[in-house]
Amino acid sequence: MNDLENLLMLDGEVFPLDNGCWVKFEAKEVKPSSAIPHGVKYSLTLHDKRNQRVIGYDNAHSFKPTRKYGAKKETYDHIHKQMEVVSYEFESASQLIEDFWKSVDYYLENNL
Repeated sequence: MNDLENLLMLDGEVFPLDNGCWVKFEAKEVKPSSAIPHGVKYSLTLHDKRNQRVIGYDNAHSFKPTRKYGAKKETYDHIHKQMEVVSYEFESASQLIEDFWKSVDYYLENNL
């Protein structure tokens, strides 16, 4: 089984954590496009005890980039860190999962 298949198998999984937070995985195979060249639409999220998303890795929607004069919405891989959105370079499904869990660990160590 390759790393993309592993990610796709996680679709719909919810993992409750001991501290009341929880993680949700969504991953669907899609036709590759300029916005999704790797062919997977994904959303990996960490939610706090109040069910608010505090971290999210996704490419599931378009958003307005935070540029001074940019009004164009773009769709690309990105990370939500509470209210901040930063770009994310998708290398592989396994790297995505690893990066996500590192962000979860960092958040839990520094914010609870």
